[in-house]
Amino acid sequence: MIWTTTPWTLPANTGISLHPDYEYVLVQAGNEKYLLAKGLLEEVSQELEWQDTKILQEFAGKELELIVCAHPFFERDSLVVLGEHVTLEAGTGCVHTAPGHGEEDFYVGKIYGLEVISPVDNSGRFTAEAQQFQGLYVHKANDAVIEELTQRNMLLKSSRIEHQYAHCWRCKNPIIYRATEQWFASIDGFRENALQAIDEVRWIPAWGRDRIYNMVRDRGDWCISRQRTWGVPIPIFYCDDCGETVINDETINRISQLFARHGSDIWFIKDAAELLPEGYQCSGCGGTHFRKETDIMDVWFDSGSSHMAVLDTYKDLSWPADLYLEGSDQHRGWFNSSLSTAVAVRGAAPYRQVLTHGFTVDEQGRKMSKSLGNVIDPLVMIKEMGADILRLWVSSADYRNDVSVSKNIIKQSAEAYRKIRNTCRFILSNLYDFDPAADQVAYENLTDLDRWALLKMDKLVRRVTNAYDEYEFHVVFHAIHNFCTIELSNIYFDILKDKLYCSNPQDPQRKAAQTVLYRLINNLVVMLTPVLAFTTEEIWSYLRREGQPESVQLLEWPLPDDKYQDDALEKRMDMVLSAREVVTKALEEARAQKVIGHSLGAAITIYVNPAWEQVFAGMGEIEKMFIVSSCRVVPEEAPPAAAVSLEHVSGLAVEVQPAPGEKCERCWIIDLTVGRHPGHTTLCRRCAEVIDSL
Repeated sequence: MIWTTTPWTLPANTGISLHPDYEYVLVQAGNEKYLLAKGLLEEVSQELEWQDTKILQEFAGKELELIVCAHPFFERDSLVVLGEHVTLEAGTGCVHTAPGHGEEDFYVGKIYGLEVISPVDNSGRFTAEAQQFQGLYVHKANDAVIEELTQRNMLLKSSRIEHQYAHCWRCKNPIIYRATEQWFASIDGFRENALQAIDEVRWIPAWGRDRIYNMVRDRGDWCISRQRTWGVPIPIFYCDDCGETVINDETINRISQLFARHGSDIWFIKDAAELLPEGYQCSGCGGTHFRKETDIMDVWFDSGSSHMAVLDTYKDLSWPADLYLEGSDQHRGWFNSSLSTAVAVRGAAPYRQVLTHGFTVDEQGRKMSKSLGNVIDPLVMIKEMGADILRLWVSSADYRNDVSVSKNIIKQSAEAYRKIRNTCRFILSNLYDFDPAADQVAYENLTDLDRWALLKMDKLVRRVTNAYDEYEFHVVFHAIHNFCTIELSNIYFDILKDKLYCSNPQDPQRKAAQTVLYRLINNLVVMLTPVLAFTTEEIWSYLRREGQPESVQLLEWPLPDDKYQDDALEKRMDMVLSAREVVTKALEEARAQKVIGHSLGAAITIYVNPAWEQVFAGMGEIEKMFIVSSCRVVPEEAPPAAAVSLEHVSGLAVEVQPAPGEKCERCWIIDLTVGRHPGHTTLCRRCAEVIDSL
């Protein structure tokens, strides 16, 4: 470029970008003067072999703004503009800026009002605007341009470089940036309505709201046209006689009818005359010769309008959708385009809720790809482990972040599945002789342990229901898994086994326990149904009674019941269970010292202070709670030194001794009554009476 002092009066179509904060120098090299960044002077001097340079003047980049330069061989002005994209990594610090051939150039040019020209046609050849270079293919024009500069004595040096930018990501061929005419949807016309609609939607997780809000607030016009040979066409025509754009209600209705009957492919099959209304004439010149738009709709426009195509087509659906569900990249994609089309046409968002999930990665957090060989095929996992285990793994993961998956991780879900399934199997196996219509026991006749189990179940119903409402499926998984593992298997079932297996089948306390088990399994089967669809259907096939729904999917959701919430009972049972921790510790130490073998071989003495004495007062069959053969509770502030205690359970200590008597071969309890019942020399009195009654 030739630097002149001509004032800027007319729009320029190219520019020279300088960094506003860099220092620039005017230097003399031989008989010529040059402007370049001071930080690159030494490098340029070496490259051009300047022997003696003299700095004539220094400037800040911003001081040179709006100076006009002359093009070396076109009658064209180039404006000096300022841009932060200019660097001192290479070159001269003066960057040629063509708004028609670069994204950064375009935005800088937009600030300064530079004319956007792109003298390259769809075939990559220069147009008439390139004057003497017209018809040259862009990648073969370099030699001609260099020759032109050389003849005009405007070329200081030319050299070849190798670089990777820019190439097509798909076919790997070199490409250029080129500004072309496009179709745009103006966002400004409905931006405020869109921002308001965003705040009326429930975003899950909540950060999704800020992400899409900022995108809509800051986005420019939406370019809805794409240069592809496939897709949904843009239904616009052009008059061949005057160039008038043809798009109105008449032509749109005609195209709409044709698309409805034949599909959008008819646009590519028929010519313009067959697609337009019969006898159609250009409103501008009256011409009758037209051509079709060759660009297609942006695919995001297709998916973004699916809410109307789907929800308005089927009678059993309604607009807006209850939930949109997609990955975290869709705030700039489907969620965004759907919002734009809906607000523009109907003034409201097309969805009530939007849920965003992360992506699956391997155990090391790497994206899954065939080349790495770390892809987990769900069909293979289903074949190996079953669909419900895969579904359980999905529910166990916090989808709000990227989710790690591998065979080892899914195998861990298989262990959790077995625990849940075995819990349900235990309950079903103990309901074989239970008739819900005749055998259920009223709540007030249940034991404290039974009422505690119902209390814990009610809390589970409340937590799981809320978790489903909040789409927190990992909370559902962990809550149910912990309930099955801790409250049921480790505590309730463990204590219940003697009553279920050894009591008289018609014993009221056994029927009370079966009542609780029946309520537990009926609630569990419904709460598990959204996750373990196949397993719960199998469970329901054993639970279902005549007149009940055929499928578990048709059952009503369990509702919380306030009568199960008893704060005093919960506090008391929590203390009993903490006492159970001390007993367990004492039994472990006695077992290690060979004092006892199985816990039923023990007779324990619990030394308690007055507060603990109140906890155990009126509590029958305490030994059942601790699964020992006998238990005494002794008020004693200073227990013997041999008694075991725990720091976090104050005021209570436990002493373990071998239980006196003989072992009942049926219930394994050591009792002084073993062999004292006529005809049953190896049974305790309880078991002998049960056998006699049977």
